[in-house]
Amino acid sequence: MQLSSLLQRFSEPETLKMAKLGRELRAKGIDVIDLSLGEPDFDTPQHIKDAAIKAINDNWSHYTPVAGFLDLREAVCTKLKRDNNLDYKPENIITSTGAKQSLANVILALAEEGDEVIIPTPYWVTYSELVKIARAKVVEIRTSVENGFKATPAEVEAAITPNTKVFMFSSPCNPSGAVYSKEELEGLANVFRKYPQVTILADEIYEYINFVGKHESIAQFEDLKDRVVIVNGLSKGFAMTGWRLGYIAANVEIAKACEKLQGQFTSATCSITQKAAVVALTGDLKPSQEMTEEFTRRRTKTLELVNGIPGFKCFEPQGAFYVFPDVSYYYGKSDGDNVITGAAEFSMYLLNTAHVSSVMGDAFGEPNCVRFSFANSMTNIEKAWARIKEALAKLQ
Repeated sequence: MQLSSLLQRFSEPETLKMAKLGRELRAKGIDVIDLSLGEPDFDTPQHIKDAAIKAINDNWSHYTPVAGFLDLREAVCTKLKRDNNLDYKPENIITSTGAKQSLANVILALAEEGDEVIIPTPYWVTYSELVKIARAKVVEIRTSVENGFKATPAEVEAAITPNTKVFMFSSPCNPSGAVYSKEELEGLANVFRKYPQVTILADEIYEYINFVGKHESIAQFEDLKDRVVIVNGLSKGFAMTGWRLGYIAANVEIAKACEKLQGQFTSATCSITQKAAVVALTGDLKPSQEMTEEFTRRRTKTLELVNGIPGFKCFEPQGAFYVFPDVSYYYGKSDGDNVITGAAEFSMYLLNTAHVSSVMGDAFGEPNCVRFSFANSMTNIEKAWARIKEALAKLQ
């Protein structure tokens, strides 16, 4: 059978691949601690589940508009005004089956062969692959632990060419945990003002999981707002990963383009999820705040444990729920049977020896780093890092 050449242009997400390998080991009876997947280990708050149950009982079980119910799009506008002081109308909002689909919609609506998409490293694994699917070119800006994993205005300007179509980034960042301040965003905004052909794609899915203060959106700069596409969703901040609801806020032209694409791919997301999302977005944020408080405690413990590992260089995450240490100190070392030649071998060594899953940094554009999640219980975090330390001590 001859499959489409499209499948050769992009890779399977390493996050999903590592989770799959972990499940296979568990099926053999091995106790694997999962520090690979980006999923809160909390249940969806009760008031949101109650809204879904009510929606089922009220028979909200039919097809919905592709862009989402009007009351949901109004709820997104309410949230953006309440949390970000941003004014949008329902016509600017398109909801989808998760932020991943929202990102895909935007990239496919904007980029094509011959275009360039600038992405600072490290970036979420799907960013580069979506650009490849669109036949556009990925232009990486290599950041580092030393500069806080953030792109500077000078680096961004140096990467822009006449073919640049999109600048794509996340804050808080998956996997580094970097958070751009208002001043840092203003520095980037000053660059983008010189290049009106560039659309700014801002992934804000980790907005509520912020350890350094108020979330800042690059859409706050009014003269740039029409060129900014905000991507957000309910998975991280509301512990609703399986509900599948993401959304964009964009100018009407981009919103309509995404609606057209989505109309052929999936139509709208689940009607019950949409009704629950209205309550999530406009209701009590205390459960989300309590989750962030717990993530803060886990971050403190994780950093304490990570800093006890010889050779690790670790940036202190300002948001999200990951640490992303530079582990290159171990490259070239061996336990007699396994040689660590890079991040992939490092992650596989930990999976097979320590029975702890992680994600190699190559997938995020940073081959010297490995991502570890702290979206797990404190008990599992402590147990996992004890295993990691013991396994790494065997490498010479």
